Amino acid sequence: MNYSAIKKNDIANGEGIRVSLFVSGCTHHCKGCFNECTWPFDSGEPFTEKTEQELLDALAPSWVDGLSLLGGEPFEPCNQRGLAPFLRKFHTRFPQKDIWAYTGYLYDKDLQPGGRAFCEVTQEILDGVAVLVDGPFILSQKDISLKFRGSANQRLIDLNATRRTSTLILLPEHKGL
Repeated sequence: MNYSAIKKNDIANGEGIRVSLFVSGCTHHCKGCFNECTWPFDSGEPFTEKTEQELLDALAPSWVDGLSLLGGEPFEPCNQRGLAPFLRKFHTRFPQKDIWAYTGYLYDKDLQPGGRAFCEVTQEILDGVAVLVDGPFILSQKDISLKFRGSANQRLIDLNATRRTSTLILLPEHKGL
């Protein structure tokens, strides 16, 4: 797996102060994508143990709230396989911090057993994600007033509540999201 960028002290891609990892590789190719340079799977740099350590060090301060996964597409199956070992380390070292993940796939269609992006580590990854922003970017639904998403079709799914209730639960609108 390759990655295109790491943003430390990011406040744009999830609640609080976050460390954001932008993975390389995306097959969605959404018209108007803000990060088209991440579409090729071989763009950026290899995701190595050194990269993992840089991320873990950046996540260590108590004022960092969590990790955000973006792309490219973190839920391309090859990227899921590349992320899974690192996410295990993240959860062991920082059980109090959360993960936000962004995907052009749909949670209730593509990321479920039999879905086009489901693989042997998908459920493990989803089990560790607090908020999933799902759905492709749709240029005709672009809305810069929305928090943490680019187009009105994209959903902010509270995966903790979804797991507890076995019903898809969106983050409440009163949180300004």
